[in-house]
Amino acid sequence: MKNFVCLLLLFASCSPMKIVYTKAADTIDFNKYKTFNFYELKASGDTTTKNFIERTNILKNAIIGEMNKRGYLQTSTNPDLLINIGIVVREQTNFRSDATKYIGQQNYSLKSDKIIAELFKEGAVTLDIVDASQNSVVWKGTIEGIVPGNKSSLQKMAESGMKKLFKKFPVEIKK
Repeated sequence: MKNFVCLLLLFASCSPMKIVYTKAADTIDFNKYKTFNFYELKASGDTTTKNFIERTNILKNAIIGEMNKRGYLQTSTNPDLLINIGIVVREQTNFRSDATKYIGQQNYSLKSDKIIAELFKEGAVTLDIVDASQNSVVWKGTIEGIVPGNKSSLQKMAESGMKKLFKKFPVEIKK
């Protein structure tokens, strides 16, 4: 049983992030944009954890890194692009079936108990990149995966997740 739980935890911790959706607006010249910033983050639901601001800042820093690689500069004064971040996190439970048991003499039934093997959080991040002057979405992307519990793993996952998502962004990394 311990081996199965360890294997399950290993599989969950290594499960890849998956790009769910990306779409760029038609006929937009992304090279005309030079600067960006973020919309004010407004939280609702169960977002009152003490780590919420710190964790969203980790995600913002990963996004800033990817935007900077593409030649965009962050500014709070009249940015060309505004980035809206949507975050959804759900607590999930993995179950596994215990060994099947024979019950009864004449009723010949089989019984299988369910045992909780793992509790984890699964999340999705959606980025809406908006032309600030036109107030229209020019690019949208969503990625989902397992949300790690500790800060260093979260930072690594945010960076690799944004790197993967931004591979679908219409502007290449500047050399």
